[in-house]
Amino acid sequence: MRAKPSDAKLTGLFLDMLAAEQGAGPNTLDAYRRDLTDFSDFLTRAGHSFADADTQTLRDYLADLDTRGFKSTSVARRLSAMRHLYRFLLNERIRGDDPAAILSGPKRGRGLPKVLSIADVDRMLRRAKELSEAEEASPAKRLRSLRLYCLLEVLYATGLRVSELVALPRSAAKRDARMIVVRGKGNKERLVPLNDASRQAMADYLAATEAAKTEKKKDSLAASKWLFPSFGESGHLTRQHFARDLKELAVASGLQARLVSPHVLRHAFASHLLHNGADLRIVQTLLGHTDISTTQIYTHVVEERLKSLVRDLHPLAEK
Repeated sequence: MRAKPSDAKLTGLFLDMLAAEQGAGPNTLDAYRRDLTDFSDFLTRAGHSFADADTQTLRDYLADLDTRGFKSTSVARRLSAMRHLYRFLLNERIRGDDPAAILSGPKRGRGLPKVLSIADVDRMLRRAKELSEAEEASPAKRLRSLRLYCLLEVLYATGLRVSELVALPRSAAKRDARMIVVRGKGNKERLVPLNDASRQAMADYLAATEAAKTEKKKDSLAASKWLFPSFGESGHLTRQHFARDLKELAVASGLQARLVSPHVLRHAFASHLLHNGADLRIVQTLLGHTDISTTQIYTHVVEERLKSLVRDLHPLAEK
């Protein structure tokens, strides 16, 4: 009798398929790996595996997630991972059935994304600019401040995903570049325009990195192919590092750190464009959304803002 393949082997095959056929990036693959590892651990404790688990066992796992205090959004994501896995196992004839097909996930309303006002973003940009020009700062601190200011200007000007932003190549900062080529989800490329402020911020930051030649380490960073290099494994600044710096800047700007993140600034980019009359299809293209329904969430943000203005400012509104 043929031995059943292990969960680890099936996970590897599944992730290989996602990467090869759907162009899934490292972050997506890591998320699937974490979710399926947790699912596999539960099945092992229950005496089952991917190859023999039935629908009731899958329901038991979802109930276990609820008991552990997982939010409905997290439970829905784990269920999505299971559905994708078992569809793959069925298509590959590793299983003859799909135990996840009839499962229903937790009901959840789609929350509106947190958005900073234009004034809030302007405060952060001004503060970042002040820090980058501080004469009393050491050369290393000034370089970090220039990097943060550059990251902020480019993020708000383009609405890039944070993974796309930190992995920009050095060539993106060319003096005459009006557009940059961004490689997004599914390894798809798109053109994103730059404004004058972001182009100048990149030029100033690049000039500062090239001028930092007194130390050997700085020399190696200046020669990196990345616009925002680091000594880490990836060779460029990590998403987590940028997020921490951004929260510190938020506090320095008089904002609450919990309200600010790279993704919130991406939301701000989209919402502010729509608020000022941009076409939804254009915003979809700029954000790199495959489905316009993903972009439409930002129209609800604008609608909610307009409703609150009428409610709060209309002379006949109930007080």
